[in-house]
This record gives sequence, C-alpha cells and structure tokens, in this order.
Amino acid sequence: MTREPDRVDLVQAQWRAERPDLDVSPQGLVGRLHRLAGALTEELLTVYRRHGLGEGEFDVLATLRRAGDPFELAPGEIAQSTMVTTGAVSKRLDRLAEAGLVSRRRAAGDARMRVVGLTAAGRRVIDAAFDEHLRNEHRLVGLLDPDDREQLEGLLRRWLDRLEGREG
Repeated sequence: MTREPDRVDLVQAQWRAERPDLDVSPQGLVGRLHRLAGALTEELLTVYRRHGLGEGEFDVLATLRRAGDPFELAPGEIAQSTMVTTGAVSKRLDRLAEAGLVSRRRAAGDARMRVVGLTAAGRRVIDAAFDEHLRNEHRLVGLLDPDDREQLEGLLRRWLDRLEGREG
C-alpha cells in the first residue's frame, strides 16, 4: 500500500536533489515530531482557551492543584515544576491573581517568603479545564492503536532520557 508523500517527504526530496552529499534521513523523525508537536499544541490550546486560560496559566493552575491540599506553593517551586523562569511565573501569577484564580500571601514562618494558592474559583476552573484536557488527550492518542501508543511512549521516553542525559 503506497501513501501520498507528506510535507516532510517533499522537503527531504528537495534537499536530496539540492544536496545529494547529505543524509537528510533525520528530518523524517525530527521534522514529523516538530509538526506533530505544533499540531498537538494547537489541539491543547483550544481546550485551555475555552476555560479562559493560556498554556502558561493552565500549567500554573495544574501545578498548584496537583500539589494537594492546601494547593499552595512558593513561586520558586512553581517555576521549578513548570520549567520556566521565576520572571515568567511572576507574569503568569499576576494574570491569574487579577482573574481571581490564585492568591498570594506571606509565608507563616518567614515574612520574606511568599506563598501562592488556588482560590475556590481557581480550583473550579482547573478542575473543569483538566477534565476536558484529559478527554482531549484521550481523543488525540486514540488515533493510534493501543500497541502503537505503548511502543511510541517507550521509544520517546528512551530518546528523551538519552537527550537529557539520564541514560547512556
């Protein structure tokens, strides 16, 4: 069964014609993963937007929610969990506080420390958004057979482990 060439196939063919001295085979994986990541991000953002959130705001609210009761963390802990700078977290927290979804207060034992917590409204928003987010992710991975999903997850985990230096 032959398939129609996709955009990556066409790009590779152009490079093979222009630079036959180069092995462009990595583009088959990296190019498709890049396109897939972009398409998946758009699918996820659609859900976040329905709840009045951007990707960063969703990430912060989800981080606080999964921290467990009392759903509070220091801004540095949020930055570490979300893998962005404290400056980026601060901007996100400003927007979320303005929307009434998080509150900030001084830490009980250290007046210099701040604690960020979910408000009742923030918890309602993230619970609803996360429910829909998971349904959306199930829909997206449901495009693959269960065996393919399991195999792909293992391959991606090993590749990421090696790229991030966790595995030789």
